[in-house]
Amino acid sequence: MTTLRFEDGTIHLATDLELSIPGVEADPRSGGYRAPAMEYAAIRDELERRGIEFEDTLALESDLPLSTTYDLREYQRAALDAWLDAGATGVVELPTGAGKTVLAVGAMAALSVPTLVVVPTIDLQDQWIRELETEFDVPIGRFGGGEQTQEPITVSTYDSAYLRADDVGGDFGLVVFDEVHHLGGQGYQDIPRMLAAPARLGLTATFERPDGAHEAVEELVGPRVYQLSVDDLAGDHLADYEIRRLEVELTPDEREAYEQAQETFVSYLRTSGISMQSGSDYQKLVMRSGNDPRAREALLAKQRARDIMMGSEAKVEHLSRLLARHRDDRVIIFTASTDLVYRIATRYLVPPITAETGTKERRQILERFRDGTYDTVVAANVLDEGVDVPDANVAILLSGSGSEREFTQRLGRVLRPKSDGSTAVLYELVSVETAEERVANRRR
Repeated sequence: MTTLRFEDGTIHLATDLELSIPGVEADPRSGGYRAPAMEYAAIRDELERRGIEFEDTLALESDLPLSTTYDLREYQRAALDAWLDAGATGVVELPTGAGKTVLAVGAMAALSVPTLVVVPTIDLQDQWIRELETEFDVPIGRFGGGEQTQEPITVSTYDSAYLRADDVGGDFGLVVFDEVHHLGGQGYQDIPRMLAAPARLGLTATFERPDGAHEAVEELVGPRVYQLSVDDLAGDHLADYEIRRLEVELTPDEREAYEQAQETFVSYLRTSGISMQSGSDYQKLVMRSGNDPRAREALLAKQRARDIMMGSEAKVEHLSRLLARHRDDRVIIFTASTDLVYRIATRYLVPPITAETGTKERRQILERFRDGTYDTVVAANVLDEGVDVPDANVAILLSGSGSEREFTQRLGRVLRPKSDGSTAVLYELVSVETAEERVANRRR
């Protein structure tokens, strides 16, 4: 008799038969065969195709009493149908605010099997759990945030899923990866490999990665099966929006310091063989700085130039005018610098959110922002994704990277439909005649 078992993130095939199945290797310790757990569905299909009788000890298709009261929008239904037609595997790319959680709830109800939802942050985990507890009349488990409680529907952080997948990977028939682009990181790719779930749904607003790591996501979760952009949904399902680019000048002192720092950095590049055309080039510079004084000087000069252009006095001064103009709006200020966040927070008495902000304090700030106690917050990167800020309608980018993903996510913070039909606005403040101009052009 041939038997399928889940063991430590793998599928073990106990059999006396000699088998040759792609992805399955002989296991001399057990006398059977073994494969990564993600090959479970392919192994089952191959055994059935060959007419080999087998016992399947995994219970991934046990029925759950799941139904949803959501009335999916036309594009959400189209996305769900495309995913189901692809064999309940693949990635759906929809803008922030387009209801990816609603789509996932529809997928869970359609399959009604034990489901693991994987999310990048504790805040997003809390949001998912609240949503699922409201929609489904079943207990919701949690891996992360100091809790390890498993239920037929469980919401896990990526970090906890990485630690638990080899133990619980045989318990879920569907896995939903929210912000699936996080699987582009090498470590997190072990999560889907150790999960037997035949059904896989990836959700993201920005699927493709400049480093090409989305190709690994396609292998682990499935290809992109449905895609809509912000412009596809603006007006009908998302707020109409404007992007306004405001150019500011460095002060004479800032200009002198910036040019000196740039010259130190560029002069090193001319003789180093490093072109700074990719992230790997930057890593080379960092590695060299450990034992090469000139490389370290260049690295520090690059950081000084970056701080000057991204946190120029003109930007901070112009911010006061924007805040006055939008005193009746809900505003999120984005920066790439924790120091700049605290500088703005002190100057304009705006609550700051950074990686240093404790979980309790961050939740309190966001709750007060949602209920209108605060009309403005300033953040360094931590609000780019995974935070529900439904009423914000103005975003101000004081600084950022050249990442299209970052830009799209920040725009998405203000795109949820407004009850008054108002237009969302995103401001980009750019220091002219600096490298920031190229960065801003690239991210747009």
